[in-house]
Amino acid sequence: MFEKYLKKSVFESLEDFKQNFEIVVPEQFNFAYDVVDEYARTAPSKRAISWVNDKGEKHEFSFGDLKKASDETASFFQSLGIGRGDKVMMILKRRYEFWFSILALHKIGAVGIPATHLLTTKDLVYRNNAAGVKMIITVSEPDIINSINDSIANSPTVEKLVTVGDPTPEGWISFREGKKNANLFVRPQGESAPAKNDISLLYFTSGTTANPKMVVHDFTYPLGHIVTAKYWQNVENNGLHFTVSDSGWAKSVWGKIYGQWLAGAAVFVYDYEKFVPDDMLSKISTFGVTSFCAPPTIYRYLIREDFSKYDLSKLKWATVAGEPLNPIVYDTFYQLTGLKLHEGFGQTETTLQIATFPWMEPKPGSMGVPSPQFDVQLIDSENKDCEDGEVGQIVIRTSKKIPVGLFSGYYKDDEKTASCHFGGLYYTGDLAWRDEDGYYWFVGRVDDVIKSSGYRIGPFEVESALMTHPAVVECAVTGAPDDIRGQVVKATIILAQAYRPGSEDLAKEIQEHVKTVTAPYKYPRIVEFVTELPKTISGKIRRVEIREKSELKRSLK
Repeated sequence: MFEKYLKKSVFESLEDFKQNFEIVVPEQFNFAYDVVDEYARTAPSKRAISWVNDKGEKHEFSFGDLKKASDETASFFQSLGIGRGDKVMMILKRRYEFWFSILALHKIGAVGIPATHLLTTKDLVYRNNAAGVKMIITVSEPDIINSINDSIANSPTVEKLVTVGDPTPEGWISFREGKKNANLFVRPQGESAPAKNDISLLYFTSGTTANPKMVVHDFTYPLGHIVTAKYWQNVENNGLHFTVSDSGWAKSVWGKIYGQWLAGAAVFVYDYEKFVPDDMLSKISTFGVTSFCAPPTIYRYLIREDFSKYDLSKLKWATVAGEPLNPIVYDTFYQLTGLKLHEGFGQTETTLQIATFPWMEPKPGSMGVPSPQFDVQLIDSENKDCEDGEVGQIVIRTSKKIPVGLFSGYYKDDEKTASCHFGGLYYTGDLAWRDEDGYYWFVGRVDDVIKSSGYRIGPFEVESALMTHPAVVECAVTGAPDDIRGQVVKATIILAQAYRPGSEDLAKEIQEHVKTVTAPYKYPRIVEFVTELPKTISGKIRRVEIREKSELKRSLK
């Protein structure tokens, strides 16, 4: 399927890929009609989704099944007054109704807003009003239902509430009944039909320092994920790909729908309430997953299991994204499986920007090289191109063309859009350096870099050194204010169960360990042991909160 959207689809080398990859965007494109319904026409029995939950329930859906289910869902949504441009928030965790719903919204030209079930009433009110949400569809769980109900009084645009599962609360509409009783779906025509430049998806960013921004993607966005799935995750036609993600995060559409189906792979969905490493490995083994993608945190827990218990013979490829990969995790996973982790980098605002592609030998800890889809560069504070070895901000040049997969802007916020996309450049806000082989190495967010005694220290390199100590399960490195050095390196650490916090000897041992792994001047002069790290609802460490606590402590002295 994906071949028809590329000028060339088979590449002999990385250089061939860089020189000749090009996406061909048709005059009109709608993923639901042009990919899913096309499969339903030509190969209706082809597997699309293999779904299982932690209660033993299983479902398999072919593309023929998905066409039928999405048509019924689209008709149901239309009966509720949802049409082109209307905003619909989906809080569906890993329920298979997410796929029915997002395809239905694509078919009628409505705007999908995937969201996490962790949102509070305050979060919901902000999102409902900022986006002008017209309908919310969610799972029937008391905590989620109550939070949504509590938000409605202050959310005047919300007109309809739809619930998946039982029971159906008072004032809500049953998804199952509505879909079952839906009329025959008629594809919208004329002004009611979606156009390729319409808003297809709105994603709220994590909001680590301010209210979340609303990232806009149009209907061509799925084509940008051909690289993600085919040339990074290396999915196989008729294979089974498993990306670990809740449907509320952008990572879900990176790994659980668009690129995978374009490349002919089915997606594996494991719907669980609590992450249990043994259960996940068992599912990979039992269902014959062929390619796997997860954040480093997941791999850190998986590698602590006894891999001899699982048959992973069908697993041929593994990728990692979401945060930088610590080399110790790479090495251990390779020893256990013989698979080399291929790292990737991107943002909610983009598709895959930088990655370790199949023609490359991974360098543990390196993101890889720029995707030919984007004109990626490193620039210094004066907007000059960086030399190899020089730290700079990752930017995407857009002066020649706007690449497929780059966001359209921040919804209703031209000022924020203009603050990061101007002068023919999109500024990612992330710092990296490039080695002599062209591999990029992540340093940190612009605001996270530590400036100590004239040195610029990236938190990730210190965190990677810390992670090689057996006592460290998870950590965050930040700058703490210091009268002499300006800032000093601080390590906030979660310890393994076998180690006890509060030991001055252990802190010194960890400090000395870091000095032997990386440059001694980077060692953490402050070590703090904690039981948990502050994180956003998307699971990213809120280093800003740790920094603020350090500054508060200093002001109270």
